[in-house]
Amino acid sequence: MKKIVTIVGARPQFVKAAILRRLFDQHPDFEEILVHTGQHYDEKMSDVFFEELEIRPPEYHFDINGKSHGAMTGEMLAAIEEVLLKEKPDALLAYGDTNSTIAGSLAAAKLHIPVFHVEAGLRSFNKKMPEEINRIMTDHMSDLLFCSTDAGVENLQNENITQGVHHVGDIMYDAVLHMQRTTESVTSIQGIDLTDGPIAACTLHRAENTDDKVRLKEIIEVLNGFADDYTIVLPLHPRTKNAVAAHGLDFGKIKTIDPVGYREMQALLSKSDMVFTDSGGLQKEAYFHGKPCVTLRDETEWVELIDNGWNRLWTQDSYKPRKPIEQYGDGDTGERIVAILEAFFKNR
Repeated sequence: MKKIVTIVGARPQFVKAAILRRLFDQHPDFEEILVHTGQHYDEKMSDVFFEELEIRPPEYHFDINGKSHGAMTGEMLAAIEEVLLKEKPDALLAYGDTNSTIAGSLAAAKLHIPVFHVEAGLRSFNKKMPEEINRIMTDHMSDLLFCSTDAGVENLQNENITQGVHHVGDIMYDAVLHMQRTTESVTSIQGIDLTDGPIAACTLHRAENTDDKVRLKEIIEVLNGFADDYTIVLPLHPRTKNAVAAHGLDFGKIKTIDPVGYREMQALLSKSDMVFTDSGGLQKEAYFHGKPCVTLRDETEWVELIDNGWNRLWTQDSYKPRKPIEQYGDGDTGERIVAILEAFFKNR
């Protein structure tokens, strides 16, 4: 029996972890210890995800949030190290590019515990984003690197990372397919009729957008420019709510609602005609639902979405010709990862 400690802390990580947690629970050779750092601590942005995704709650749940990047990462590093010393796992698995990701990977690497990184190789090439620093550092500490795309593999090669690299497809696609069976019956969210289209789903929360008053005002104005043609539905992140109030702004015609769980978000995406977001994961989910997306950032790590015409940056005026993206896989990424883990431990 191989014991794997998995680190999560943010909503997209809960969704991805649910796929492998179900597979680990069914596997006779794996035991998973799930550690939730508490990076997303609001009940609607955390606990409800585990219920909706039908997985067991975490074995460890910290309450590390609301601090600077350094303070948060440092506290996570110390707390995760204690778990690793107690549990003595055979490996640590981390997702994506959050402070939780880098803290877990660093704690394991210093204890000579193998690190597995899901969504490896992503690059926005903007080192002003803390996520870019987190993903680069995690990749350079990892023993197995699971890439969603060909671009991820190429990015790693350009950084001389070639061992343990696997293109497995996008585990988020597994999650979207799993949830589709439960979202068809959802026709309204918090009083908004999702059948009364056209609808546009929107998320807005990154610090680069919310902390800059001029930029936030411009984004809201751009969104309001679409509000005559779409009912724009924005589940409101606490950071964005506080920033708009602090900057003396208002949302205009945008329909703001309370934060939603994963099931409601997937229902909103499935009923929408268009998506606006500064979230990395939602850009892909828009594609999985077949919806055009506008990314409210100056760059994106998911370059294939732009290259294949499903996404455009808000600073661009048009989409490229639309084509399917085969490199995301067929919704069996979780099974591929587990098979690679089996081989990894067998060969050690």
